[in-house]
Amino acid sequence: MLFGLIDKNKSLLKKYSKMANKINELEESMKSLSDTELSGKTLEYKKRLQQGEGLDDILPEAFAAVREASRRTIGMRHFDVQLMGGIALHEGKITEMKTGEGKTLVATLPIYLNALTGKNVHLATHNDYLAKRDANWMGPIYEYLGLSVGYIQANMDKEDRKKAYQADITYGTANEFGFDYLRDNLVYENTDKVQRGHYFAIVDEADSILIDEARTPLIISGPSDTPSELYRRFASLAKKFIVEKDYTIDEKQKTLALTEEGISKAEKLLSVDNLYDPSNIKYLFHLLNALKAINFFKRDKDYIVRDGEVVIVDEFTGRLLAGRRYSEGLHQAIEAKEGVKIKEESVTFATITFQNYFRMYEKLSGMTGTAKTEEDEFKAIYNTEVIVIPTNEPVIREDKNDLIFKTEKEKYQAIIDEIAKRNQKGQPVLVGTTSIENSETISEMLKKRGIKHEVLNAKYHEREAEIIAQAGEKNAVTIATNMAGRGTDIKLGEGVKELGGLFVLGTERHESRRIDNQLIGRSGRQGDPGESRFIISFEDDVLRLFGGERMKNMMTALKIEEGQPIEHKMLSRVIRDAQKKIEGIHFSIRKRLYEFDSVMDKQRSVIYNHRDWILEQGNYDDHIKEIFMDVVERIVESSWDEVEEKYDKSSISEKLKQYLIISEIKGNTREEIENEIFELLWKRYQYKKEEFGEDFNKVAKFVMLRIIDEKWRHHLDAIEALKEAVGLRSYGQKDPVMEFKKESYLLFDQMVDSIYDDIVSYLMRIAKVVPEKEEREAKKIYASLNFVHNNVSAVDESNDGGEAKSKNTAKQANKIKKRYKVKR
Repeated sequence: MLFGLIDKNKSLLKKYSKMANKINELEESMKSLSDTELSGKTLEYKKRLQQGEGLDDILPEAFAAVREASRRTIGMRHFDVQLMGGIALHEGKITEMKTGEGKTLVATLPIYLNALTGKNVHLATHNDYLAKRDANWMGPIYEYLGLSVGYIQANMDKEDRKKAYQADITYGTANEFGFDYLRDNLVYENTDKVQRGHYFAIVDEADSILIDEARTPLIISGPSDTPSELYRRFASLAKKFIVEKDYTIDEKQKTLALTEEGISKAEKLLSVDNLYDPSNIKYLFHLLNALKAINFFKRDKDYIVRDGEVVIVDEFTGRLLAGRRYSEGLHQAIEAKEGVKIKEESVTFATITFQNYFRMYEKLSGMTGTAKTEEDEFKAIYNTEVIVIPTNEPVIREDKNDLIFKTEKEKYQAIIDEIAKRNQKGQPVLVGTTSIENSETISEMLKKRGIKHEVLNAKYHEREAEIIAQAGEKNAVTIATNMAGRGTDIKLGEGVKELGGLFVLGTERHESRRIDNQLIGRSGRQGDPGESRFIISFEDDVLRLFGGERMKNMMTALKIEEGQPIEHKMLSRVIRDAQKKIEGIHFSIRKRLYEFDSVMDKQRSVIYNHRDWILEQGNYDDHIKEIFMDVVERIVESSWDEVEEKYDKSSISEKLKQYLIISEIKGNTREEIENEIFELLWKRYQYKKEEFGEDFNKVAKFVMLRIIDEKWRHHLDAIEALKEAVGLRSYGQKDPVMEFKKESYLLFDQMVDSIYDDIVSYLMRIAKVVPEKEEREAKKIYASLNFVHNNVSAVDESNDGGEAKSKNTAKQANKIKKRYKVKR
């Protein structure tokens, strides 16, 4: 298998080498062009693409033009291996290129070529500093060739963001690209969107972004707009409503509807003119939930109260569903009814993993110094191959075996001694630490020894460029966290090569071998001399948690004196094995998150596509017709009397009252009854349209979007609780992913039914309002959003959202709407 992989890498390199030779043949002719002629090439290539040529056809010329433009603007000429890396990126591969091989420059080649299509090209970096630095640094090349370049920063306003995305080429962090996608799917006007699709993305430090950070989803959340008192107020109000007089119930479907009398009573008690004014939607929602809590959810049958918490009882097994919660505010309504503490925290508005965000691009590629170890994961999740590009100059850096001490105290002493020794002869030292705390411990010890040094960690990130610029100078000592492991280029000062180059000193093995390799790779770039060594102890986390005790006992048995280290290849192998174990654990967490989010991704796409469709329409008649037909079918289906073997027409008439339709049903067959109800609803709909006049479509749009967003938020809550609940089922020999898939689709079906029911209900009763008021209501909610990319896996997080098992019939549960078709 390995032989096959090596062979494939070799044959690809052979192919790329031939293409690089073609590009080299064009070098002299490109050099002979004037500035105007060279920059005019862009227009020529674009025309050729429009006339049917492919990107591969013009690749040699386009790459040759970029190489020459780069030489003229920023004084850098692409090496042959950089051309090969550029070809691999264009082909949608993950390219492993060692540190110092100029990945930033490599990216300009495929970026220019793909931007010729006029579609968007994104380069995703690790942080804002690199996005801005790389866009400004490489920008002159693109601008010389007539293309525009922009970059995204975390606190940028919407207009600047939009401008950056309108550019041919956009640099930004992976986080910002993901959040902008989510934000674009929360807007109420198409013109408020900032992104313009997902054509081609290059991910810098691909292993870090696409693998390490893929364990945690991007989450947009906001404070719940419902204070606990509101739930308590409605729990109290609901007791004043009388069944059959103020509201009717359908026990089979577990639904209820207010009568005319009930609506008047609610308006009086709440001091509102019209309960169905869009700005009063939340009151109606709370009242119906409070009534459901009283009528359909019985203590010690559907739930119990234990330790001040409402815990759901599984209706099928009788077991407690700890951690599960009813969705859409129903759980809070039951808590209010029972007088226990109401759990209402932040609400998730939107969420996506990097895995599913970057899979949206038509073409995805990435570059990093360390990727081969994760080839299987890149292939399985992103369908991208890894190719190792050779270095321009041979690597002559000397990587020494680890020195292992018994205790942390001895380790730190040895680290300080080693730094002092190197510093005395003038050799620059880069000290890699795994945390801010450790970097500051070493800093304090160096201060006591009077050794001048710089500290680069998250606290001092604004001085990052300045610190890194000096790190390769004589006598420089730089203590850094993982920040210095990526995207940083340490150049050697005068006379440093003669001293042995940069010495990299690792103070702890990281959980991932790749991060250690990134640190080591800061030294010995472009054939420079260099040296690396890790000085570690058995008290370090990686060794302590994964096999350190056995090795520590071995040291004790060997009677190794204090301060005396062990240096042996066998021990280095044990450390590598420990790291492999941890990588395996992280991979299984990422895989589970990916499997869960892939189910959600289909649902998210359906919801977002529906939102987009609504945003683009000017007239909603056909769509509302679909919604009416669906609601009508369910009303008729639920009124079938199995004993009498006929439709209960009086029950249908009662249900229609919630839509302000008073009528006796005359038809007898299902088709007749459905047509009759549809005509009644459609007649009232037309009346509402006339009442509103030209404002109707605008108001209908905001009402539909608000209902979809509200239901989707509650659905996300329910899904988080479901993740937690199905995780426990693995103890019962059930596959959590299959259980999640099955139940999440039931929840999704229920949500879609609920969206349709609410849309009909509001459109039938909607009061004449100023559209701007409805727009303000719709947009207000997004003013206080938080954007989070946590360091904790969402698979492991507990959440308060949730939903009980579906109580619908199998037929109902499996019925998905035409516009909400989800492939299972």
